[in-house]
Amino acid sequence: MTNPARPSLIQEMMTGTFTAEQLTAGTSAVVSSLIRIGMIVLISFLVMRVVSRLIDRLFKSREDEQRVLIRDNRRLMTLRTVIKSFVRYMVYFVGGIMVLSELGVNTSGLVAGAGIAGVALGFGAQNLVRDVLTGFFILFEDQFAVGDYVSISGVSGVVEEIGLRVTKVRDFAGQLHVVPNGSINLVTNFRGRAMRVLFDVQVSYSADVELAIRVLQNAFDRHRETMPEIVDGPTVLGVQELGDSGIALRVWATAQPMQQWSIERQLKLLVKKVLDENGIIIPYPHRHVIIDGHPSSADSAGKEISPRSGRAS
Repeated sequence: MTNPARPSLIQEMMTGTFTAEQLTAGTSAVVSSLIRIGMIVLISFLVMRVVSRLIDRLFKSREDEQRVLIRDNRRLMTLRTVIKSFVRYMVYFVGGIMVLSELGVNTSGLVAGAGIAGVALGFGAQNLVRDVLTGFFILFEDQFAVGDYVSISGVSGVVEEIGLRVTKVRDFAGQLHVVPNGSINLVTNFRGRAMRVLFDVQVSYSADVELAIRVLQNAFDRHRETMPEIVDGPTVLGVQELGDSGIALRVWATAQPMQQWSIERQLKLLVKKVLDENGIIIPYPHRHVIIDGHPSSADSAGKEISPRSGRAS
């Protein structure tokens, strides 16, 4: 015959069958549990304060450019907020489990259930998890910043916003493209310390090539101060190619980020003016058609000349 279960302290208090020793022991246990719960809450609060200050110090912008971890302030704030939130939720979860354990709740089943729920959520939201993880590493690795001209997922434009899930890019036509971070496989960033400007200038075979190089370089040196966006150059590198109709002279320069296209247009306009001033012809495709016909046919009125042979050059 089995013995009946011993009544709990609360049941004994309600029925009045508890003893003074039991009351003292129960009170001590409750007070001890409350003290431990208070210590857990206090330690959790202190851990959050210390970790928050460490994160702020880690991502604090520095005056020295070589020591700056994150270039963009909005990116720094986003990454810092994400890390703080992750640490806060972890501390809350661990502290909550410890408090429930002090209250007599079986936390092993709760932890197992949370793990199963996490796995199920991970399978059900794979794209979302992939977007968030990729966005985190984009922010952490500083792959591109707000204001950079980039090409991602077949879209080229200026980055307007970087989030954990999506990146917003606006092209030169004004269209805003929202790209999920998980779909970003290759990033081409056109914003660097100095962007290259490179193009060829065609001169005819009858022109003096050395004279063309000399007058172009002199013009570049004179107008260098009028183009503050130029970092280095411009320089005429020399003969690049002997083409079908002309000689290609290569021009090289470097410009500030996002100014390379403007500098290229200005240099090409300057090249055209300098060559015209010095009588140097820029070759262009042209065609001469020679028609051979009978003079009598040409003199007769109302009759159309039908060409028998043609030659183009």
